[in-house]
Amino acid sequence: MKPSIAAKLESLARRLTEVGELLSSEAATRDMEQFRRLSREHAELTPVVDLYQRHHQTESDIAAAQGMLDDPQMKVYAEAEIKAGRETLAELEAELQRRLLPTDPNDDRNIFLEIRAGTGGDESALFAGDLFRMYARFAERNRWQIEIISESPGEAGGYKEIIARILGQGAYSKLKFESGGHRVQRVPVTETQGRIHTSACTVAVLPEADRIEDVVLNPAELRIDTYRASGAGGQHVNKTDSAIRVTHLPTGIVVECQDDRSQHKNKARALGVLAARIKDKQMREQHAQEAATRKSLIGSGDRSERIRTYNFPQGRVTDHRIGLTLYKIDAIMDGDIGELTQALMAEHQAEQLAALGEA
Repeated sequence: MKPSIAAKLESLARRLTEVGELLSSEAATRDMEQFRRLSREHAELTPVVDLYQRHHQTESDIAAAQGMLDDPQMKVYAEAEIKAGRETLAELEAELQRRLLPTDPNDDRNIFLEIRAGTGGDESALFAGDLFRMYARFAERNRWQIEIISESPGEAGGYKEIIARILGQGAYSKLKFESGGHRVQRVPVTETQGRIHTSACTVAVLPEADRIEDVVLNPAELRIDTYRASGAGGQHVNKTDSAIRVTHLPTGIVVECQDDRSQHKNKARALGVLAARIKDKQMREQHAQEAATRKSLIGSGDRSERIRTYNFPQGRVTDHRIGLTLYKIDAIMDGDIGELTQALMAEHQAEQLAALGEA
């Protein structure tokens, strides 16, 4: 085991003892909030320290077996014990490393999914619609809820832009690597000569921010405009100023919402998206600083980055960050993207393990 990892585990073992003493003290329940926090910490530390103690015990067993090698009657038994012990050590070390990996505090959050058509005109808007359907079907497979926040339809179908809120356990953990440039290669329905066109869309996956805890929205820094909704809506459309545009003056971020007939609901939704975008901006700035010293294997998630190509004539989807190509484009466009998301999560974990080993 690497000295840095052993030192970290020793520190956790000492902390577990300290937390245990605090919980068993007479004053433990005087502050119930602290008691709950310490209880959670104790529950998180216990399995890691238990593994570390098993690792220690296995090392002791191997040392004892090595002491038997000079005894001809015990040599075969000792060699078998040493071999089994080393295999157990390797398994325990791998599991301990996984448990020491930093967790993303946003993994269990709901998300805002933003898809925008890029180069390619009408075909790009159609592809944006296809991508939204892909993610919507994936959400259905995971029994997540979807709420449309705002949409701007394309002239020939699809969307110039669509923003949706996806509510579900682990939504961010499974979709956070989808941010970036998505490219499609296919023959557009409007193409009369059968030529393959290349179009692109950008996807952004933002963890939903808790405005109270994560992002403070100062009313003095917000400009809120109301206007009449456009698009479908019957007689209601041109009678009520229910649509909302919120501008965050320090960053220039603008959010519009006109999906609901209630101005109050549109404002609440717009503020939710705004908070998520500000949080995302803060996270990307932090990640950019980290990437200056160590480039992530998965990629920065920059929205201008081309992360994936969907080639319809060849029936393949290629994720360029990890070099994975799957020849099941129909299933993927129908929301079967689990193999892609799992591969990206596994690669990210491998990157974290490499960083932990270098520490």
